[in-house]
Amino acid sequence: MYNTPGLADDLGPELLARWNQEIQRQYQVILQGNHSLESRFFSLDWNLIEMPTTAEIDWFGNPAEPEFCLSRMVAKQLSDWGAQGRHGVQNEYCEYAVVKALDSAGKLRPKRVQISTELREYWVTLATADPDRTRALASAVLGFDVSWMDLYGVNNPNNLAEEDRRIAFSTVVAGNGQDLTLPKSVPYDPTGRINTDYCLFMSHPINGLDDLIYIVLFGAKPYAQTVNEQRQQATREQIFRKYGVEHLACRHADPAAAMGACGAAYEGRTVAFSDPIGMYIKSFARDKFQIRGNPVPDAWVRFSRGKKPLWQRLEFGPADSDAEFLDDIVVSEAADETPVIGGYQVIANIEVGPLISLSKPVALSDGDYVDLTTSSERIKCSEARVCQRIISLKSLYDMEHPASAPGPRGMR
Repeated sequence: MYNTPGLADDLGPELLARWNQEIQRQYQVILQGNHSLESRFFSLDWNLIEMPTTAEIDWFGNPAEPEFCLSRMVAKQLSDWGAQGRHGVQNEYCEYAVVKALDSAGKLRPKRVQISTELREYWVTLATADPDRTRALASAVLGFDVSWMDLYGVNNPNNLAEEDRRIAFSTVVAGNGQDLTLPKSVPYDPTGRINTDYCLFMSHPINGLDDLIYIVLFGAKPYAQTVNEQRQQATREQIFRKYGVEHLACRHADPAAAMGACGAAYEGRTVAFSDPIGMYIKSFARDKFQIRGNPVPDAWVRFSRGKKPLWQRLEFGPADSDAEFLDDIVVSEAADETPVIGGYQVIANIEVGPLISLSKPVALSDGDYVDLTTSSERIKCSEARVCQRIISLKSLYDMEHPASAPGPRGMR
């Protein structure tokens, strides 16, 4: 049985069992959708791994898609575009919201960034089973009294049946997560302020538990190619091209997770999520950030939602009681120091990832290998289908921010 993500909460046996049932449900849904994914080199039970070693699988949290489709500047613009940017491009298992406040001159400025790697499914499980605990946790995380209307859109969710609570919470706070068991009336993006104006947990459907399990399971096979009559590990391009998911190879998260699992399986190792299953903030290059030539105060770097080092949340920037604002901080970018105007500059300096356990290696037989003959030619990410969506998002962004749109002959 898995514990709570980050060991952040003491749920008790009944709620913990509900969380583990959800993990198993997500795994079974994946296998039902594609039986070929099943692999003897993957286990959903970490207890079956004897004397495990740890695999270092992590990646940077800033979205890769808008950068390879257009540019890093566009990635920064779209990522910092409030809730639209968050639900449009923040799909590397790291989401954020920027909290703003008025300065002494009455100007609205960024105050701090709320960053989360917490799984949507965990919060939906809690919200379905225990509204009181969910409200208390949400209030503690965000630092203010979160109302029932904020969470469920009703005055008292305890009067609702569990399924109605799940639907209500998903509608207002979690979004549909592309969960086919939810009615079509539940929107892609949450409708309430708690997970749009603020970042309580991840709500982008591609940042779900199902996607995390899928991509590790997808990679957990000894994929091979033959070169000069010698078998060797297949390339990323061959693996993603074989299954028609080249676009996944163009993100930060999916190739890191899949190829980490593949490398382990190629050595004859079984892969499992370590306890507790979740997504974690592995590192933060805080030394790149300064305020008036000095290091950022410790009080402006607040990790939470987990026991060290299993952090799932980071709030970065001044508190409401501080006179400073986020854009008073500068970050080293290339050879320059630039004001921190949003969350993209922060998550570009954060590495995230799951905890992965590996078994001892065993000898592989010829029948264990998945031999591929697909091309290893470099995947042209700038030509991926997702770029059409990114281009459309950029057009919408430019309509709202005409000063950022290209001028004559592409000049800005």
